[in-house]
Amino acid sequence: MKHTLVTRGLLWVFAAVVAALLVLPTAVVIPLSFTDKASLAFPPTGWSTRWYENFFADPTWTRALGNSLVVGLLVAIVATVFGTAAAVGLRRWANRRAAGVTQAVLLAPIVVPAIVLAIGVYATFLQLQLLGTVPGFVLAHSVLALPFVVIAVSATLVGYDDRLTLAALSLGASRWAAFRQVQLPLIMPGVVSGALFAFVTSFDEVVLSIFIKSPYLETLPVKMYASVTRDTDPTIAAAATMIMLLTTAVITIGLLSLRRRKRA
Repeated sequence: MKHTLVTRGLLWVFAAVVAALLVLPTAVVIPLSFTDKASLAFPPTGWSTRWYENFFADPTWTRALGNSLVVGLLVAIVATVFGTAAAVGLRRWANRRAAGVTQAVLLAPIVVPAIVLAIGVYATFLQLQLLGTVPGFVLAHSVLALPFVVIAVSATLVGYDDRLTLAALSLGASRWAAFRQVQLPLIMPGVVSGALFAFVTSFDEVVLSIFIKSPYLETLPVKMYASVTRDTDPTIAAAATMIMLLTTAVITIGLLSLRRRKRA
């Protein structure tokens, strides 16, 4: 018993150290965004909210934030719909070898280097005249977000009993009705998780976005990249802090809603 408690304590300590190493470098951005200096210097010698005021007073920053929110929401919808359909279809596919190959293709954007994917998307979108357009951004980001939806929904489907669908079909329900009223509610945690990951993936994407942006449409990460190459204005720290807080809030709200759903 004592040995188990010691082992558990060491695991908690190890987890705390790993969490600190992952979080602390990112958390440094927060005090940097409140510095009163005109350059990035840590630790700050004084405090000010001027860089947040500068962010919201500059239309180029607010426009980039709005573009990221709109694209992220659209990507979450598109990737979730197609990713859920793909995960359900792969589970029903009788030919397991073909299903495995198809799943590998769907998950390829995770392992393919971002720069390689960006070059391919750029060449394709150049021919289709989708560069610098909202549909182009949504389509490109959905390609990156789709694998996360497939993984999340597929993991939930592992615990789903297909006999529930067969029972609904035997009682006269159509396949769509059986999916909507029986299967979808039970796999909703995976669907919601996939949607959250899809939004965060789109909201944080920078490499692919740089290739398909235009002077009239750029997302917040692209604007931040452009800003840091020109100067070291702490406005970029304010923007980074808002991205970090927004993505954290989205994930937290999603996890809390899933927990409440499970309790209900």
